[in-house]
Amino acid sequence: MNIFTLQLYDAMHSETLADVVSFAGEDASGSFGIMANHERFMTCLVFGMARFRTRDGRVQYLAMPGGVLYFIDNVLRISTHHYIIDTDYEQISTVLQNQLVEEEGRLLTLKKSLKNMETELFKRLWETGHTP
Repeated sequence: MNIFTLQLYDAMHSETLADVVSFAGEDASGSFGIMANHERFMTCLVFGMARFRTRDGRVQYLAMPGGVLYFIDNVLRISTHHYIIDTDYEQISTVLQNQLVEEEGRLLTLKKSLKNMETELFKRLWETGHTP
């Protein structure tokens, strides 16, 4: 059985898995798969979940907020801000959903803050007679 190496990198640590048989992920164009000896390939992964199968037949799920994938010389490298690996799809799916909700909350707060800053800027420009 042909295998390849999966190297995962995030802001806090890295991990190498040397017995991967296949990888399935998603980029902006849709889902794709990689097996051993694939030609050189690079893409940006979207927020979500990928999966990979090891030589012993175990399927593991990889949740991440997007990342850069690069496959060359039978080594698949994924760089991301943060990732979680688990064999339990339901558990990792719940964690991913919770992270997505938290991220949406932070983005909403940021948008409100930016809107307030914009309003104050226009107010001060109006008060000083410098209208845009």
